[in-house]
Amino acid sequence: MSAALTDAQQRAEDRRTALYLVLGQLPPGKVVSYGELAAIAGLGRAARWVGRTLSQLPSDTRLPWHRVLGAGGRLSLALGTPSGDEQRARLRAEGVTVRNNRVDMLRHGWRPMEHSG
Repeated sequence: MSAALTDAQQRAEDRRTALYLVLGQLPPGKVVSYGELAAIAGLGRAARWVGRTLSQLPSDTRLPWHRVLGAGGRLSLALGTPSGDEQRARLRAEGVTVRNNRVDMLRHGWRPMEHSG
């Protein structure tokens, strides 16, 4: 077997790279839904794939995974779990208000097209 990636492996790697590049641009204090992140990264309607991929990030990642939420600003990581508690703490530290397990997407939502040239 050669060291080169198969076409399928290369496509998967390209999708992850696109996701990580966009996620890395998400500023503190702003949030985005899994579906919005997929669309901005050019991945179509891949919200579930985004969620699965982010769940596999190493624990020491510098990517702002905590800024990615479920549809309508819903926090999908359960309160009382290590990752759920960490997400809420990180969001609050960035000035994001969490009420009733939700974030106000109108107030805190990331709209990258408004900030680009």
